[in-house]
Amino acid sequence: MSLPRSVRFNYDDFLLFPDDGKRHEIIDGDHFMTPSPNTKHQRIAVKLTTMIETFLKPSRAGTLFAAPYDVILSDEDIVEPDLLFVSAARAAIITEKNIQGPPDLVVEILSDSTRKTDEVVKRKLYERYGVREYWIVDPELETVKIHRLTDQGYVRAAELAREANETLSTPLLPGFQASLTEIFA
Repeated sequence: MSLPRSVRFNYDDFLLFPDDGKRHEIIDGDHFMTPSPNTKHQRIAVKLTTMIETFLKPSRAGTLFAAPYDVILSDEDIVEPDLLFVSAARAAIITEKNIQGPPDLVVEILSDSTRKTDEVVKRKLYERYGVREYWIVDPELETVKIHRLTDQGYVRAAELAREANETLSTPLLPGFQASLTEIFA
C-alpha cells in the first residue's frame, strides 16, 4: 500500500521555481531538477539544432525550439525538452510563453543525471500525451533511439549507432537526414 503524496506541484508552483541555471520540470505532480548540461551534451544539441533548422528554413514544415522552453502537457506535467518540433499543421499550440500541448517531436539528450528519467519516466509521459516521435540521444554510447507512436503506444522504430555510420531520419520531416558521425563528432 502506498501512502498519498503530501505535495503535488502544478504550473503555478512551476512559475515560482528559481531561475538558477538548473532545469526544473514537473511530471505527475513531482518536481524534477537537474543540473545544467555538460559540454558534450551542448555540442550535440547545437549540431542537431543547426541540422534541423537548416532543413526547416526552406521547407516551412514547422518550428524547432531548444531548451529552456516550457511544454505544458497538463497543470501537473510541465517539461523542458532539449529540442522539440511543432509541425506547421499544429502551430496553434505555440503561444508567446510556451507550448500548450504535445509537440510532434521531442529530443532528449541523456546525461548521467537524466538517464532514468529520460528513458523511462519521460518516455511514458510523452507516449501518454501523444508526442508522435521521441528521440533519445545517448552521447556516451553514441546512439539515437527513435520511439514512434502507434495505436498501441510507442514502438522502437530504430536504434541508430555512430559506429555503424547510420543516418537519422523521420517521416515527420520528409527528406531530412543527419549522419550520426557528424552529430557525435
